[in-house]
Amino acid sequence: MTDAAAAEGKTMLITGASSGIGRQTAIQALRAGWRVGLLARGEAALQEVADAGEALVLPGDVTRIGDIEGAVDKIAARWGRLDVLFNNAGIFTPQGYIDEIPLQDWSDAVAVNLTGMFNSARVAFGQMRRQSPQGGRIINNGSISAHSPRPGSVCYTTTKHAITGLTKTLSLDGRPFDIACGQIDIGNARTPIIEAIKKKARAEGAEVPQAMDVEDAARSVLHMAAMPPSANVQFLTVMATNMPYIGRG
Repeated sequence: MTDAAAAEGKTMLITGASSGIGRQTAIQALRAGWRVGLLARGEAALQEVADAGEALVLPGDVTRIGDIEGAVDKIAARWGRLDVLFNNAGIFTPQGYIDEIPLQDWSDAVAVNLTGMFNSARVAFGQMRRQSPQGGRIINNGSISAHSPRPGSVCYTTTKHAITGLTKTLSLDGRPFDIACGQIDIGNARTPIIEAIKKKARAEGAEVPQAMDVEDAARSVLHMAAMPPSANVQFLTVMATNMPYIGRG
């Protein structure tokens, strides 16, 4: 099946669609013929992405469930249903030891990376359960950090480990309603988050992390999104070839 055939008439909501992996996934999805709802806090950046195809610009904050409910309602009103949620929005707070990081950093990481993804999954699951024909697919953006952490990343790593639990539970609970859930664990795509980490490493004289093109991460998301209802990519790891993930110790 071609990308265009897989996307024909299909709808997708992407959170964190204004930059990084979300932005690139949105651009590729729109070019492939998906109808895409674009959700992030920066409306101007979303408008730029929307030019790539049939899109709905949905300014909002994943930490506010009302924003998610409004976005999904608009998608359903415009296109009739929601087929895929790419649950992508996330932040990386400054690194540090657990006894040194500001408590606000912990609260911010939990609010966006965990509660925000819970909010988005909750609303999407409800829409997919109610619509006719029933069903859909949720793709959670985990991370290599859902398996193996960087030093000083207690906030980010803890929230990403929690996403694996969310993915497994949604996969189980979604079965009676034809709702599939999978998780993509991305290692070092060239995004603003990774560029900031690389800049910090250079300044400290530390080893600079290997990184891959963000387009490769986006293609992997769309591969998962285009699977037929009878199949699911449960977990997918895509990473820079030479990054020190296998064999960490």
